[in-house]
This record gives sequence, C-alpha cells and structure tokens, in this order.
Amino acid sequence: MNCIPDPKCAYLAMKMVYEQFSGNKFDEPPHKSGKSKVKAIHYIQSFDPKDKISPELAHQIGRTFARKAFGDNCQIVIATHVDKEHIHTHFIINAYGIDGQKFNDNLSTRKNLREISDRVCLAFGIKPFDKSKGKRKTVEYNEWQSEQRGTSWKEKIRLEIDGLILKVKNVDELLAELELLGYTVRRGKYISIKAPEQQRAVRLKTLGEDYTVESLASRILWKDIGSGVSLLGQKSELSERFSTTIYDVEQLALTGKKVQRRRDTSIPYSPKNDLDVYKLSAQLTIINRDNLCSIGEVEGKIRQLEYEVEKARKELNALAAQQDTLTGLAEQAEEYFSLLDKAERTPAEELRLKMHKTVLEGSNITSLSDYEYLKSVIVDTQKKTAPLKENFERCRQLYELYSEIAKTYYEISKGDYISRLIEEQRKTTDAEGKKTYRIT
Repeated sequence: MNCIPDPKCAYLAMKMVYEQFSGNKFDEPPHKSGKSKVKAIHYIQSFDPKDKISPELAHQIGRTFARKAFGDNCQIVIATHVDKEHIHTHFIINAYGIDGQKFNDNLSTRKNLREISDRVCLAFGIKPFDKSKGKRKTVEYNEWQSEQRGTSWKEKIRLEIDGLILKVKNVDELLAELELLGYTVRRGKYISIKAPEQQRAVRLKTLGEDYTVESLASRILWKDIGSGVSLLGQKSELSERFSTTIYDVEQLALTGKKVQRRRDTSIPYSPKNDLDVYKLSAQLTIINRDNLCSIGEVEGKIRQLEYEVEKARKELNALAAQQDTLTGLAEQAEEYFSLLDKAERTPAEELRLKMHKTVLEGSNITSLSDYEYLKSVIVDTQKKTAPLKENFERCRQLYELYSEIAKTYYEISKGDYISRLIEEQRKTTDAEGKKTYRIT
C-alpha cells in the first residue's frame, strides 16, 4: 500500500517519506545506546495449520487487515510466507504515513490491532484464537436451547441449500447465495445460518450429516461428475469394489434399513435418487473413465497431481507478484504524469510527485512512452495468467476427485461404509423412540 511490492522500490518510497517528515536519515546506523529512531514496524499475522487456508486467502486477509488497521495513508509492504508449517503474513510499516502522521507501536495499539485482525478473520470464515476461559458450557447450552426452538426452521434451510447446490461451484458461493436470499450467515469455526424471520441461528452441522461443510463441499464437487459419460465396464479390483458397494447400498435403501437421503428433492426418493448411491456411482464413473485399476494407481495420480497443483500455484503466485508490481508502477505513473501537468500543487502533492518520480526512475520509466509500454506489458502478463489459472483449476479438481475416491475406497475396505449407514439408521430410530410429548 502506497509503495510498490518490490524491495528496491518500497525502500526508496519509504525512505523518502520518512526523511520528509522525521528530519532524520532513513539509513543512519543504529545508536550504540540502543535508543535508535523507529523507522519501520514489523507485525506478523499467523494462521493455525488446522485452518488449512490457502496462501492466496491468507494474503487477501492480510491486505484487508492492513487497510482496516492502518488506513489509506500508511506505507506498508505485505508478504505472505509458506516456509513454516503455519502460513503467516508479514507487515512492514513505515513509521510515518504519506500525510506526515506518525504511527506509534505500544500495548494499546497492539491490542487494537489484534481485535481488528480477529474481526477480519471472522469475516473470512477463519476462527481466531479463543482467549476466553470458562464460558464454553454456557454457550453450548444456549446454543442447544436455540436449536431446540429452531427445529422448524431447519427443514426450510435444508431445502434452500439442496436447491442451491445444483447452481454453485463451492461452499463460499453457496453461503453468498444464501446471503443474497436474505439469510444471515455467521462464519467461524462453525458456520451458522439464520432466516430473516428466525429468532436464532442454527449451525450447519446441526442440520444433519449431509450439511456439514465437508459434506456440502463433497456434494458440490460430485454434482455434475459423470453426466453424459457412459461406464466402460472394465474389470478391475477398484471398479468391482465400488460396484459391489453400490449394490449393497441400493439394497439397504430398498429394504428401508438406511437413512434415506435424496440427491434431488424435487422428485420422489428411490435408490437411484439416493445421495450415497449417486456419489458412489459418480466415483465409479471417474474410475472407469480414467481407467483406474487399483488404489495404488489412484494414490500415484494423487501424488503427481499434488506436485502439479503446487507447481501451478507457485507459477501463478510469481505471475501475480509480477502483475502487482507492474500494476503498482502503472498507478504511480498515472498519478505522476497527472500531477506533473498541474500548474499549482499543494505540499502533499509535491511530496507524492517526488516519491513517484524516484520510484519510476528506479524502474526506468521517465516518459509517457515508457508508461504506455508498461501498460502493454501488463496486458501481456494478464494473457499469460488465464491458461495458468485454467491448468491450476483442472489439476486441483482432479486432485480433489481422486482424493475422495481414495477416501471412499478405504471406508469400503474397512467395512465402515455400510456399517456407518446402519448406525445412522439406528441412531435415528432411537431418537424417534425417545421423543416425548407434553399436553398443555
């Protein structure tokens, strides 16, 4: 912010602003007494590995946090690192803003920054570190009460979600669509949803196993797989295992010994309109389409795709960083030439003109023709980005598909798949038997 995300350019821009307002040299050596002038302040925003957020999301959160916390006049370099087990973002802030305002770091400042960071993380669905102690039981009891009172709303929310799943590409898009329909969505460790007239929100996981974040992501992932693709019927250990399991689940559905979950709520339930049967069939389609004969072959493809996804991610990140630098230079060039044409300039404008000139000259941009060439380079960079993104998305989706196939295979192999369905039915039957009614 207010400087190019290139080390050399950022240094020159920060040096100029600091020296303009502090009256000191930016590169003067530290005092021997240890009481040197503060030139820049360093903060780190870290994320729990359990959150499994992408570097792109971490960087987006960091940029949002920086703007909310420091405003539009601060000079900040933001860098997201993945060199540790946990993803973290560094913020280097000039002690002086471009308006001359000095930024001071103290206990009060840090407390305020933590609160802003927490609010921004929650807005992106990331639960911050919980500092409260001894409140958990009361919260859970209150939530239990609201869930009991909100049972009638749960079916309405389920039906709304079932209809939207056919239209969305991921869980974030699903939640956004619910918000457009007037629902209130609270993101955090647990996602809660509240209808416009509803008194209290309900958590997604309380709607049933098929409405947890993991299940919703799986349902969205598989909703279109296999459409228009015929099964080739190859004989292999992998396809036979899936075929046998599909038959077993269909028999459970026919005899009524499993929880019946419809894939499409607009048509009557049948074994063919069953979520478990559909998902297994869709996975078998991929197995046959891609000629996957063994779990070892699937795992080999998963490892290869993991490598390709990471490679594509790094290429995209490098291109994105280059594009950020070029775009930042273009913005500064546009303002520089605009200010240069003004007959009279304020002191603040003179400072910005001087700052832009230093940065642009460091990148060999000294004329309007250089600026026009820079814009053409940005267009070329954007053209390179599109096929890279397409390849990244293709590899990422295949990685997710194969990973789910492997997960299902191991559930089938352990005998957990059918037993889990039977256990679900048992719990449902027990819950129905324990219901009590009160006459008032």
